[in-house]
Amino acid sequence: MYNIVIVGVGGQGTLLASKILGQLAMNNGYDVRVSEVHGMSQRGGSVVTYVRISNDQPLYSSIVEQGQADIVLAFENLEALRALPYLKKDGTIVINTQEILPMPVITGATKYPADCLERVEAAAKAIEINAVEIAHECGTYRAANVVLMGVVAKKLPFSADEWHKAIEQCVKPKFLEINLKAFDRGYSFS
Repeated sequence: MYNIVIVGVGGQGTLLASKILGQLAMNNGYDVRVSEVHGMSQRGGSVVTYVRISNDQPLYSSIVEQGQADIVLAFENLEALRALPYLKKDGTIVINTQEILPMPVITGATKYPADCLERVEAAAKAIEINAVEIAHECGTYRAANVVLMGVVAKKLPFSADEWHKAIEQCVKPKFLEINLKAFDRGYSFS
């Protein structure tokens, strides 16, 4: 069984990432549950998605409890820090090293914590990647989510070909080539 928590900010592609994971699991005969919490996602707010995958026992809940995530996939630094409580003691957090200022920071009500990554590194096994830069090199910064999926792929029992098939099923044909390239770059990262 694999419990994955995906966190980010609205517009970063967290929902596509969870859709790809769900499709991948179903393609390979696994039981899968996906649950999304949108907050103020359309206004740049937090998005949290839970993905649970099992091949040997039925899943009755779609929620990942705190301390139960094998993988936390964070699309942004502050969201990584916020999601740390979900991670298992021996889990891995994959972080896109991007800062997106939340509204209280933009309005001057608070400051963005300068030590997000340091705090995460001190608390957990972390893999950090500038997925936006890599995606931009592939043709569009919008494929950063799929770069991150490539990194996560090494932590799950599915082949690169199986991931490619799921991406093909979830991404519009006109964006497919860039997304496959982005996945491959992430897959070769770690």
